[in-house]
Amino acid sequence: MNDAPILVEKRDDHIAVVTLNRPEKLNALNAELRGLLQDTFDDLADDDHVRVVVVHGAGEKAFVAGADITEFHARSPEEQRDVYRQRRIYEAVADFPKPVIAALHGFCIGGGSELALACDVRVADATTRISQAEIRIGLIPGGGGTQRLARLVGRGWASIISFTGDFVDAEEARRIGYVDVLVPEGQHLERSLELAGRMARWSPVSLRLAKDAIRAAYEMPLSEGLVYEKERFLDAFASEDGREGVAAFVEKRKPDFRGR
Repeated sequence: MNDAPILVEKRDDHIAVVTLNRPEKLNALNAELRGLLQDTFDDLADDDHVRVVVVHGAGEKAFVAGADITEFHARSPEEQRDVYRQRRIYEAVADFPKPVIAALHGFCIGGGSELALACDVRVADATTRISQAEIRIGLIPGGGGTQRLARLVGRGWASIISFTGDFVDAEEARRIGYVDVLVPEGQHLERSLELAGRMARWSPVSLRLAKDAIRAAYEMPLSEGLVYEKERFLDAFASEDGREGVAAFVEKRKPDFRGR
């Protein structure tokens, strides 16, 4: 059994599966794991074969059960501020140019929830339990757990989750919009791979541009977002893949997308 903290499988179908592999610690995000995960995403961003990434946690109990609190205990406020000045895994995932699917099961707590929120799509099985538990130790979410969460589920639910530290079960998470796809226990990775396959068959150029435009919808007024979307469409139209896709449709054949 490979005991490396991060496992990466690059599949023939243009999907990379990234496994957080600290099951004995419920895949808690310590400094080593965060650094390796960030390096992994940087590597996958430069890999032209990979079009979609699926992230999941090893073991039966958790996707990620938060950050390693012992690291907080060892830092002064000044040291923590220095840590926050650096690029973090949440930004590395959110800014990643390709679609990222989080395959969730079990505990998804604190930094684990924020990692899931940084992904584009969240697929969860019935065992998933989500919490922004920082309030329990006198802190608040600091990796997007107020900002991305509020944009996803609205102010009310973001407040309930952040102010109480209570767990939200999988069905409730689906109802409020945190979870996009809910599946029976144990089927989260299988369903994520099926969904990733339906994405990875298309042009890497259009995948990247569509992700960029969707992200802009959360950061721009509608009028500006529509202009931004138009420009991304024109970028796709001018690409080799865009020309190939249109030609293949007219010629009634399967397109050969090459990411250019």
